[in-house]
Amino acid sequence: MSGFTRLLVIAGLVVLTIAVSMLLFKDQVFHGIGGYLLVEDEFSPVDILHVVAGEDYRTDYAIDLYQQGLANTLFFTGGICQHHGYDHSEHGMQLSLARDVPQEALASDSTPVMSTYDEAVLLKKYIDENQLPKKSVLVVSDPFHMRRAHWTYERVLGDGIKVLMAPVPFKRLSYKDDWWTDPGAQRYILDEYTKMVYYFLRYQLSWKWLARFDTE
Repeated sequence: MSGFTRLLVIAGLVVLTIAVSMLLFKDQVFHGIGGYLLVEDEFSPVDILHVVAGEDYRTDYAIDLYQQGLANTLFFTGGICQHHGYDHSEHGMQLSLARDVPQEALASDSTPVMSTYDEAVLLKKYIDENQLPKKSVLVVSDPFHMRRAHWTYERVLGDGIKVLMAPVPFKRLSYKDDWWTDPGAQRYILDEYTKMVYYFLRYQLSWKWLARFDTE
């Protein structure tokens, strides 16, 4: 057997091994891909609970956490959203008031945003302008959004503020934990990994020319 033939055989065995492994351990591999995006902290009382603009289930879950005594303030951002047809920050405030959250526990910033990074910046602005000390925040968003959001909030808020993550439980969502069986979740996973690369280039490496592509 020539050296080239031997190399082809070895390459074929490697490909076959990978293919068999994917068939036998597909669920474990896919769970790992989705699981990497999940960041969930053990909850403890915080100063501010920040709801990342999005679907109402985020706000509903945040209100539940507030009513469990986990935060002093619910903070909303998002501004006018063309997709939903309303101001996310005002909408979150109204949903909260409808569930008996007191007005004095609510805060918002209606500045239009283009990204999760923009929302973290608005939270930092609120903390800096507020007279009371703010040392900890709990961020509520979708499960597969958590790792990128955690990286973003820690980067924007700095070392002086503890950042905890509260993903909305899958049972409240329209998509599944086993994302590879759900077309909507498949798109979410692909988008998140793409955005993680984008955030690294845009904010870690400071490729500012990418700002034209800012979204979510």
